[in-house]
Amino acid sequence: MKNKIVTADEAVARIGDGATVMVGGFMACGTPEILIDALVRKNVKNLTIICNDAGVPGRGVGKLLSNGQIKTLIASHVGLNPEVAERMNTDDPGDKLHCKLIPQGTLAERIRAGGSGLGGFLTPTGVGTIVAEGKEVIRRDGRDYLVEFPLKADFALIRGTRTDTFGNTVYNGTTRTFNPMMATAAEYVIVGACEIVEVGDIHPNDVATSGIFVDAIVGGEKPWPIG
Repeated sequence: MKNKIVTADEAVARIGDGATVMVGGFMACGTPEILIDALVRKNVKNLTIICNDAGVPGRGVGKLLSNGQIKTLIASHVGLNPEVAERMNTDDPGDKLHCKLIPQGTLAERIRAGGSGLGGFLTPTGVGTIVAEGKEVIRRDGRDYLVEFPLKADFALIRGTRTDTFGNTVYNGTTRTFNPMMATAAEYVIVGACEIVEVGDIHPNDVATSGIFVDAIVGGEKPWPIG
């Protein structure tokens, strides 16, 4: 069996300038800080980050934002990080952030569609609002729906509570948010694990992400605040 266990710096070595990266978690809960820190050290630029939110200053993808590494942010909520608005409104074109807000359910389903190989889906969310601008509208059974397309990424950074050496992963509580679906929608998936165990130590019924999706495992993720 291939050895997937590497250091954080080795795991992110493949991520280059301009890459599209999905990052799991919700308000930084469930975000793999050990991998974010490694990406900050690597200092790659012009990243497109797909995540639920912009974290908070000093946590989650907020670290990448403060380090000037994000060019495009695709998220559903950014209100807890004031730097997003500052970067969006700057007059410096080299520091300007392009932020694309997507309703949270739509964001989740677009990622799920990307991981499932679907061509898209119909949703009533956003009909008649600025969310609908430039999108195809289909009327079915007397109701209008927007056509939404899948999201995929070059890399996914996810956080596991327990991960075995093959990559089978368990998430505790809300740390699960966005992580399982992102693991299916990226070409290369890295798990930042709080605990690494042997194959067989995790009951199959508890596995939320199968190891078949995981390319690299990094131990040492801190369990704080939960997980």
